[in-house]
Amino acid sequence: MTLETILIIIIVSCFILMWFIATYNKFQTFIIRINEAEANIDSVLRKRYDLLSKASQVIEDNTKEENVLLQIKEMKSSNLSNFEVDRIVKDGINEFNVYKDKYPKLKDNELFVKTDIELINSEAEIVSLRKYYNDIITEYNRYARIFPSNIVAFISRYKQKTYFDGKDMNDDDIKDFKIWSLFYIKKVD
Repeated sequence: MTLETILIIIIVSCFILMWFIATYNKFQTFIIRINEAEANIDSVLRKRYDLLSKASQVIEDNTKEENVLLQIKEMKSSNLSNFEVDRIVKDGINEFNVYKDKYPKLKDNELFVKTDIELINSEAEIVSLRKYYNDIITEYNRYARIFPSNIVAFISRYKQKTYFDGKDMNDDDIKDFKIWSLFYIKKVD
């Protein structure tokens, strides 16, 4: 081999290494953003959980109902993902609203009204955070699937991540809503 050939190989190798490092750092940036979004979602979910826990006692004290928001009470001893917590809290909010409609006198309780307002405000916050999280996941998954960045994903063992709705867009469960996936994602076997 001539000196020119060796220099060309070294230069090309340096460019490939620089590209690999830049792509790897891009994945790291995605992971940091995903972790931030998860932490923010977790914070709002904890807030909603706390609100519903307090509300359950208020409802029990002001009605003859027992075991109000039982799922919320049982969550404390469970090890659940944010996806599962979100679904249980959403069910708890629906139950909270049923009690609100069933017992109009609850609207006279200051703590109940304050909880209701905070739950409404937290809904807007969680919707915003879910959208932000899902937008990051879309970018990350796209980057993990397209060539040539998928090479770095494969070498670094980065896997696609699920959206906050918890649905796996590549699974065989056709009962969940994934119409848009028919147009954008092809199943990989």
